[in-house]
Amino acid sequence: MKNNIQFLLILVITTFITSCGGGSDAPINDTPQTTTQPVDLGIPKDLPKFNPDTAYLITETQVNFGPRIPNSPAHIKCGDYIISQLKKQGAEVIVQATTVTAYTGESLKIRNIIGRIQPELTKRIMLCAHWDTRPFSDRDANKPKEKFDGAVDGAASIGILVEVARILKSKPANVGVDIVFFDAEDYGDPNQGNTYCLGSQYFSANPPFQNKTPQFGILLDMAAAPGATFFREGYSMQYAPQIVGRVWAIGKELGFGPYFREENSSAITDDHFFVNSILGLPTIDIIHHDPASGTGFGEYWHTQQDNMQQVDKNTMTAVGQTLLGVIYSEK
Repeated sequence: MKNNIQFLLILVITTFITSCGGGSDAPINDTPQTTTQPVDLGIPKDLPKFNPDTAYLITETQVNFGPRIPNSPAHIKCGDYIISQLKKQGAEVIVQATTVTAYTGESLKIRNIIGRIQPELTKRIMLCAHWDTRPFSDRDANKPKEKFDGAVDGAASIGILVEVARILKSKPANVGVDIVFFDAEDYGDPNQGNTYCLGSQYFSANPPFQNKTPQFGILLDMAAAPGATFFREGYSMQYAPQIVGRVWAIGKELGFGPYFREENSSAITDDHFFVNSILGLPTIDIIHHDPASGTGFGEYWHTQQDNMQQVDKNTMTAVGQTLLGVIYSEK
């Protein structure tokens, strides 16, 4: 996923922000470290249990197709698989098929895949992630031009959300859920943030919801590595601090406090930035951030190490169960 080209500059000049997809002109978020946490979170006692085995299997199936790089056979097969999985869970599926231009000048055939669960309900929330794979492991010291699996950076988030869809089919919630899988998130130039997230930019400029628009969104990115830490990301705090506070509070209440850190982090140019800035839909990012690393992300990021060995069921459970807590606590 992301390029954190500015992370190194932050070490010298603290007025730069972190960028998940490349450079950005946005100012540093100066939101206070504290967030207001609801006293009564409303989490039901019979909250369904997230099954990490199913999520892991769905992740592995995607990886087995090969790197899901736009215009590749693996990309087509995986997109068809995701559509079939959403339909299997009873979702109303919308496919946004279009052609976008990459920073290289190449035309990319992409598909944003949307699964609307209980589309008849007016009150709705959006869960989203990207399903494509970066075309090369440019952060790998030995193989910077070769393809890689993209197990954590892409596939695992899809696995988590499809498992959430399965649970919603078996136990309907009081709120409708729109699950959105963005394409062409990772086909960008590290020095230009707006060359990433091409699918979410298209989605935000051409929203597929004719009515019953979600009230807020939650993006997952690199949300399955062992011991992942999720800091309160800058753009999330800028556009939707109350949602951050609620999600983090629910994660803590469910016992996942070590994952959901009560600390703010730099703003990261990810799909949620364009959903917020173009569409105006308050959306937060649950993304693995590692301030101790040289890039700001996990050591696997954009390297050959991003494979199934980096997918951790405990982390998947922490994220998936927290999402269920958010969904089923909605009245």
